[in-house]
Amino acid sequence: MIKVLFLSAWYPNRYDAMFGLFVQKHAEAVSLFCDVKVLYVHADKNINKIEITDNKKKNLTEIVVYYPIKDTKSGRILKLFGFLRAYYYGLKQLKINHVKPDIIHANILSRTGCIAYLISKWKKIPYIVTEHWSRYILDKTFTSLFHKYLTQFIVKKASVILTVSELLKNGMIKNDLVNSDYRVIYNVVDENFYADRPAVLQSKSRILHVSCFDEAAKNIKGILRAANKLSRKRDDFELVIIGTGLDFDEVNAFSKKIKFPNKTVQFLGEKTPEEVADWFRNSDIFVLFSNYETAGVVIAESLVIGVPVISTRVGIASELINNSNGILVEKANEDELCDAMNYMLNNPDKYDRESIKSNSKQLFSYQTIGKELCEIYKEIIAK
Repeated sequence: MIKVLFLSAWYPNRYDAMFGLFVQKHAEAVSLFCDVKVLYVHADKNINKIEITDNKKKNLTEIVVYYPIKDTKSGRILKLFGFLRAYYYGLKQLKINHVKPDIIHANILSRTGCIAYLISKWKKIPYIVTEHWSRYILDKTFTSLFHKYLTQFIVKKASVILTVSELLKNGMIKNDLVNSDYRVIYNVVDENFYADRPAVLQSKSRILHVSCFDEAAKNIKGILRAANKLSRKRDDFELVIIGTGLDFDEVNAFSKKIKFPNKTVQFLGEKTPEEVADWFRNSDIFVLFSNYETAGVVIAESLVIGVPVISTRVGIASELINNSNGILVEKANEDELCDAMNYMLNNPDKYDRESIKSNSKQLFSYQTIGKELCEIYKEIIAK
């Protein structure tokens, strides 16, 4: 069995169970076929000494190292020292001197890529990189020439660069991050979305939005304005919004300010993965009106469960959404979004849920993604 060392700049931890959840799902998918060890280090201003958690489940071992940091204003040298020291303790915990990995899989550049490169040189093993970060599709990606040079170096030396969408791949290439082998590997959709549970009949059609309430990225106010315009034309729908985040209170207050008809909009806050899947299952339309996304796993979740999608051209939307499963709209064009929602409400028969589901479910499963990554490892190790 191939031994894989996963490194990541983001990973679920005791302060945020959602942070880098997509990386954890990749690791879980790979662990169906390989022996996977994850190492993640987390700066913690609430502790005075290094603390290590060790979680094991079948072929997956997760080591999370919490290292003390005085405050966010600590000097760069002190921060770097703490970061490297945490990795030293983590590698010691993994007993890397006794059990050599066959390959290193780094997630999210650039510091993690540096660690992958150093271990690669030390142990004489290859490394690959998966990137999830939206900075490559935004302006002002690099704040310094040194940072850009370092990232270019790490990307060039990697055996393969993986991204979670074509959009992100093109963004990295546009930023002169050169590698001869770029590939796209999608995010995993949680198993709850594959469960065969019947939907409950609703008195009104339901439009769903799920996000982390980062208004700069998600443009939830734009959805609300478009839905408000739609509510003046018809009263046979409801808008359900799931999630929480920094801008939750602001967006909720905005919804009350623009005055919807009674019970047109519901803010449900954070829900468990099982509950989110059930809300998808009992919705008629899913809307994503983001200004930017690297992937948009909610698009995949909606398609897997068979719900048609209205989305801006972000993340995987342009790759997967077509006339049979959704509508693409322009960013910030609220009139176009309103028209798209109105069209879908008027034409539910044009979107066959079973067909949408069957055409999508294999793309994002643990088995599919895990096997794709394992085959890449085998290919690289064999060289």
